[in-house]
Amino acid sequence: MRSNRRLGIGPGFTVDAVTCADDHRGWSQVEVHDDYRLVLVRSGRFGRMAGGVAALADPTMAYLGVPGEEERFSHPSGGDVCTALSLSPTLWRSMTGDGAGRLRPTVYVDARVELAHRAFLRAAKSGDAGYALAEGLLGLLGATLRQASADLGPPAAMAAPRSSKARGRLVSAAREAIIADHPAAEGLLSLAEFLGASPYQLSRAFTREMGVSLTHYRNRVRVGRALERLENGAAGLAELAAELGFADQAHLTRTVRSHLGHTPTALRRLLSGGARQ
Repeated sequence: MRSNRRLGIGPGFTVDAVTCADDHRGWSQVEVHDDYRLVLVRSGRFGRMAGGVAALADPTMAYLGVPGEEERFSHPSGGDVCTALSLSPTLWRSMTGDGAGRLRPTVYVDARVELAHRAFLRAAKSGDAGYALAEGLLGLLGATLRQASADLGPPAAMAAPRSSKARGRLVSAAREAIIADHPAAEGLLSLAEFLGASPYQLSRAFTREMGVSLTHYRNRVRVGRALERLENGAAGLAELAAELGFADQAHLTRTVRSHLGHTPTALRRLLSGGARQ
């Protein structure tokens, strides 16, 4: 018996926690999927047969699946829990570049991949699918694809712009779009497409140039706008959160507190002079 729990969804990708309670040594019926997938085991282990090759998936070995691939599974050791990441063909190509066909289907999960996996799962709880979850996705895929292509070199789509001038232009254009509230800046992936860069290139260039991630920078801009609204007497935090593009009031509060060490309510008192009364 298999059950899925949706952890997050973004433009061109979904992430699910998949729990399987099967217990059988034989191979299952053939399954065929229509998406690109990265599956990482969180607990337990199981067998996977694809292309006539059997492999054991466990917390130290993930696998990559491609559309139209025939798969069979066995569960000789009981249940397991996995993180299943599904990507659209367009998003997959933007992240793997021309080297996609050279990737190994099984991927050794070293400590860096496990750390990226855990960070991604934390990001899935943030409520910020456009940036925090997308950057967690890039971190996890980056670590995984480096492992899957270790003997071939990483895909070109993962490379940052080579010249400092090109990097500076890309980062300046990203900042301008975010500050101007361009529709493409609603998410990291759409922003990268708008700027003609791969998501990897944009994310790596931005962090290298600015010293902070795109998620942090975008939230910094939104926190500044929240301060302005609070200083001007904004009363409803739920309305303020919706106006600034946060998932909800709790997301606004967490973000403001992480940047300033105060809740919006406390900041409203500080900005109104209430702390001096």
